[in-house]
Amino acid sequence: MLATPTFEQLRWQDMELGMFCHFGINTFTGQEWGDGTDDPSLFHPTELDAGQWVHTAKQAGFKYFVLTAKHHDGFCLWPTRTTDYSVQSSPWKQGKGDVVGECAEACRAEGIGFGIYVSPWDRHEPCYSDEAAYNDLYAEQLTELLTQYGPLVEVWFDGAGSEGREYDWRRIMKLVKTHQPEAMIFNMGAPTIRWVGNEDGVAPYPCWNTAETARTSMFTKSMLTWLPDTSAWVPAECDVPIRKGRWFWRPDDEDRLRSMEELVDIYYRSVGHGTVLLLNVAPDVRGLFPEPDVRRVLELGDEIRRRFSSPIAETSGQGDAVELAWTNETEINHAILMEDIAHGERIRSYILEAHQGGQWVELVRGSAVGHKKIDRFPVIRTNRMRLRITECAEKPLIRKLSAFNVTEQP
Repeated sequence: MLATPTFEQLRWQDMELGMFCHFGINTFTGQEWGDGTDDPSLFHPTELDAGQWVHTAKQAGFKYFVLTAKHHDGFCLWPTRTTDYSVQSSPWKQGKGDVVGECAEACRAEGIGFGIYVSPWDRHEPCYSDEAAYNDLYAEQLTELLTQYGPLVEVWFDGAGSEGREYDWRRIMKLVKTHQPEAMIFNMGAPTIRWVGNEDGVAPYPCWNTAETARTSMFTKSMLTWLPDTSAWVPAECDVPIRKGRWFWRPDDEDRLRSMEELVDIYYRSVGHGTVLLLNVAPDVRGLFPEPDVRRVLELGDEIRRRFSSPIAETSGQGDAVELAWTNETEINHAILMEDIAHGERIRSYILEAHQGGQWVELVRGSAVGHKKIDRFPVIRTNRMRLRITECAEKPLIRKLSAFNVTEQP
């Protein structure tokens, strides 16, 4: 019997684009991984505006937003009861601020999903070496985040720094499923989505929606052991920073900003390989997204819409062959294929063809279709395209077959 997704997994996969936001005390120290000893008074954004972050994401077409509520340094962006290593001990808003709360409210205002990253590894917490004591503390921190900020679309558990450490994952999973049953659980415990295995934002092809394991982190070749009740359907998420090699902002890193060509290629090799793209944009010491980063994100959103918002024609269907026809011959060079994955990932191989000169001409061959496959091929003039399934597990169900003529950006 084929594995199938839950309603929540289907909804998440349809989002396709999420924005990651690394912000914290590292923003003010120029570090990627703080060691937990930095003075909380260093955290002092002068113009923090979560509305600017989330509005940028919404304008560009991103459907959810994930904030680093606590990174490995242990500094908490909300006024937690569990430690004084938080915004309460900073001069920002005289210790009365709550970055998580402001971000959650901004997401509600813009109508996009809100998610949290909460690192299991904590380099500040004195009780971290005492597994039982730290499990209690982490459960309390997680409960605060799960119960105080409204519905969450995702809870992001980073494996970095926790290689070989045993956390109480059954307890953690129970908390998430009790308080946020619709939230996706990233990669640890009994996940409902998995890490793609790199920080380049790209998925291998094929990238099937079923898996039994995933890499722990970038820093080990070890594979995670998930809890026995993990779903067989565990789609991949592709995370990548918009500035190469930098998750947190640094003042001298503007030359690391990825080009439009790089970002479009990442889109093709993440969303176009059936996965979800999680693009990180980091606020600066003002608490604002830098202007060059905002421009680049908006350009990316515009380019995705320019390429794929107006198909020449599209259809749906079922069976071993689905044909798409339109009135006048025109040039095409792209196709988007989507399965109806609510009933499982059925297609194992396919051939895409165009009708020209009284015969069918092969355009491209592939294996996985899944949620979405974007195919590029040399320009051909036609008014008929055919998707032919050459291997399948069960009767193929085609949610969408679309034809496009994508011109290069001037």
